[in-house]
Amino acid sequence: MNSEFYKELDLLAREKGIPKDYLFEKIEAALTSAFKKELNGNTNVRIEFKPQKKDLKVFQQKTAVAEVENPDTEILLEDAQKINRRYKLGSIVEFELKPERFRRLSAQAGKQVIIQAIREAERSNMARAYEEKKENIITAIVYKVDDQNGDLVLDTGTGRAKLPRSEQLPDDHFQVGDRVKVFVSEVKSGEERGPLVTLSRVHPGLIKRLFEMEIPEIADGVVIIKGISRDPGSRSKIAVMSRDENVDPIGACIGNRGARIATILEEIGGEKIDVVRYSERPEEYVAAALSPATVLGVTYDGERTCTVKVAPDQLSLAIGKEGQNAKLAAKLTGMRIDIKAS
Repeated sequence: MNSEFYKELDLLAREKGIPKDYLFEKIEAALTSAFKKELNGNTNVRIEFKPQKKDLKVFQQKTAVAEVENPDTEILLEDAQKINRRYKLGSIVEFELKPERFRRLSAQAGKQVIIQAIREAERSNMARAYEEKKENIITAIVYKVDDQNGDLVLDTGTGRAKLPRSEQLPDDHFQVGDRVKVFVSEVKSGEERGPLVTLSRVHPGLIKRLFEMEIPEIADGVVIIKGISRDPGSRSKIAVMSRDENVDPIGACIGNRGARIATILEEIGGEKIDVVRYSERPEEYVAAALSPATVLGVTYDGERTCTVKVAPDQLSLAIGKEGQNAKLAAKLTGMRIDIKAS
């Protein structure tokens, strides 16, 4: 029986990725709980694990006393010394509980403690695994689609997590079995049913990580992303700069005939991306951020406000539909932007 116990324990530790010491600790608690019910509330037991010998023993402990008040926890000193003359008042006397006694234990109570321990360990392992993926992109497989609200349940390889419709792009339409790239924006551990993971396809971090994955110069640190603003599913702006004067940061991101950025656009459903050159000078940065509009001039007032002049035929382009272009430029640069036709 003990040999089978250790065999199952080894298998459990490998499959669930749970340390054996943790399992031993929880199993000890489970057996103690079971013995407490069986032995009239006495929890003075000692569990002895011997993995190398594939052995497990359980001992009931009693204290040697001059007069017994509770026979479940105490033994008369005279009787204790019959077992071993070295016992004194207060000595702990152990009695091994044989296998036949195991069968009379409250097995269900012990089983529930072990199951709970395994679940806790799995949740802890899952939380750690997700924490390592936080603020990164993972590729998941659609496990379930809620036809009522459009929410998705994804198999992330670590566990299952929800991708709400609100965190999907407007043109996203996935079916069971589809592969989808998502951004792990937040992980909260300690949840009763496991870690609470926030997945997103609308987070600006998705754009950042896609560029890092697809553009070698960014991955190598030659080109640096300085900022991102996003209107998910419609338009994004990303500001880049180069540490090497021989490397054009915009050209590196777009690629030959747009080949590099095309891969990113395909992943986000054709959302437009303006790649702009970052500058320490507010006037230059704001002018670039208002791309694709052509700017005639920018005046910076020193209080994070810029006045921009554009030709009349560029005014609507600079502002954008419903003010989108101007809003994204302002968010990217951190400036208040006032656009005027000149």
